[in-house]
Parts: sequence; C-alpha cells; structure tokens
Amino acid sequence: MGKLYSDLAEVYEAMYKTFIDYKEESIFYSEILRKYNKKSVLEIGSGTGDLASYFKEGGYEYSGLDLSKEMIHIAKRKLPDCTFLEGDMRSFELGKPVESVIMTGRTISYLISNNDVNETFKNIHANMEMGGIFCFDFIDANRFIPEILKDGEVIHEANNNHIKYVREGKWELKLKEGMDLIWTAKYSKEVNGELVEIGKDTSTVRTFTKDELKIFLTINSFEIKEIINRASYAFPTYVIVAEKKSKF
Repeated sequence: MGKLYSDLAEVYEAMYKTFIDYKEESIFYSEILRKYNKKSVLEIGSGTGDLASYFKEGGYEYSGLDLSKEMIHIAKRKLPDCTFLEGDMRSFELGKPVESVIMTGRTISYLISNNDVNETFKNIHANMEMGGIFCFDFIDANRFIPEILKDGEVIHEANNNHIKYVREGKWELKLKEGMDLIWTAKYSKEVNGELVEIGKDTSTVRTFTKDELKIFLTINSFEIKEIINRASYAFPTYVIVAEKKSKF
C-alpha cells in the first residue's frame, strides 16, 4: 500500500472526490444489490467513506473495511454513525456473515500475488452468507497495458476547498507477479501561484484478464452471474458479479 493511503490520506480525500462521482458509483452498485435482493453490504477498500453515506441513506446495513488506519480515521470523523473496520482483506473476520461484498475503485489491483488473490477470495467466501453476492471491478490487462505503452505519463489537476492540487504520475511495466506495473506519482499544491511538492507515492498495481479471475472465483466456490463492461474516470474496466455457491 502506497503513501497515498497513509501519509497522503488527506490529499487522497481532496483529489479523488473531484474525479469520481460517488453518487453515481453508489447508484450503480445499489442497482446490482437490489437485483439480487441484498440488504447488508461490506465495502472492502472503503477508504475515507465517500460511498458509505449513500448506502446508509438507501437503507442498507453498511460496513466498511480498509487497511489504512488514516483512511478509517477520516471516515469515522465524517460519518460517526457508520461502521468502519481497520483490517486486511486477506484475513478479516466479521461478527456475522453479510449478504454482499463490494470492492470498488479497482481495489483488487493491490492484490499482487496469486496467493493474495486466492486468500482474499477464500476469506470473502467465509464471511458471506450462502447465496451472497460478491461484486468487484478490475483493470483489464488486455485494454490497459497497450494504452500505457503508448504514453505512461498521467497529469491530473483537481480543486478542492479553493486549493489546487496536481498529480504527475507514470506507469511502468513490472511483470513480476502476473501483469503488474509500478505507479509513481508526485503530488503538489498551489501556494501563492506556485506549485509546491507535498509528497510522493509509489505502488505496485496488478492488472487482470477475465479468464484469470474466472479461475480464482471457481477455485473459491463462486459462480459468475454477470460481467459488466464499464467506463471509469481513467480507463475502461469490467465489473464482475459472482455468487457464493457452496461451503468448502
């Protein structure tokens, strides 16, 4: 997990809300949960809680899980009536099984090794009711890698609370654990008309193919119900909806 989710948690909070429409995100995932008649939901990678209020307003029994204590602190500060848990998606334990689990924002990309993916899917299965719905999006290797080979540099500007932020980032192929990449970024904010560096972040991120994820889901007793092609703020993704089918 990079510094963006710890030392730069406040910058994450400021920047991401400017290019992710969290209301639209909540509508998209809520429609899926309603389709399968699910009312309790765990959001893995809940970050600073930007989706939580929408699910609470929609009548869902919501809880959020994130590895970053800094993110959890911000989420609890914003939404003291919501449940947020600090924990690792590979090994968390809930008090009672949930009807559904969602992982938005390509959270699965931070599971780098095959073992990371397998342990996470196994753990989600263990904390979910029979017939529960597991819904997540992922970076499609077949579409994303050719794009970053053309130009791996990304510059993004955002304004929040009258402060201008700039992120200068670059993608580089790593290819150590599947189709993984290294993301490096420099964050700056404008002070008196000049950009001042406020931090740097380096992360390893894994892309996937649909066939890879089908295998991981099958190993862990999930059945794919649908795969949705969906545009996102940076590049197109797929969203997989899978159902827990049996006990191990």
